Amino acid sequence: MLSGPELLAKVKEMGDASKSDLVRACGYVSFKKDGTERLNFTAFYEALLNAKGVDFGGTTKTGKGGRKLSFNTKVQFNGNLMVGKAYTAMLDLKPGDEFEIKLGRKQIRLVPLGAEDEGDD
Repeated sequence: MLSGPELLAKVKEMGDASKSDLVRACGYVSFKKDGTERLNFTAFYEALLNAKGVDFGGTTKTGKGGRKLSFNTKVQFNGNLMVGKAYTAMLDLKPGDEFEIKLGRKQIRLVPLGAEDEGDD
C-alpha cells in the first residue's frame, strides 16, 4: 500500500481515473474468504489525508456527527457487548461478514473467518 509522497504522486499520475481504479492501483485491496476483491476506501482516504498533512491525533477517531470515539464499551443489561456502526465502518466491515470469537485471558478477539490469527494467549 502506498502512503505519503508516493501515494500523492500516484494519485496525481492517474489523473481522472475512477475511484475504484485509484484505490486498487495504490494497493488498498484485500480479499474476502470467497476470493472476491474488497476495496478499502476508508484506509485509502485516511492515508491520503495523512499524506496531505491532516493528522487524526493518535487512536481517537471521529464518528458520525463529529463525536469522538472512545474505543471503550460496557456489557449491556442483557449481557451483550455492542460494537457501534462507526467502529465497523472504520474497518470497512459489511453486513454478513463472519468472525470467530477467541477468548483469552481478559480479552476477546474477533478473527475474520478464513484469516490467520496472529495473536497468542
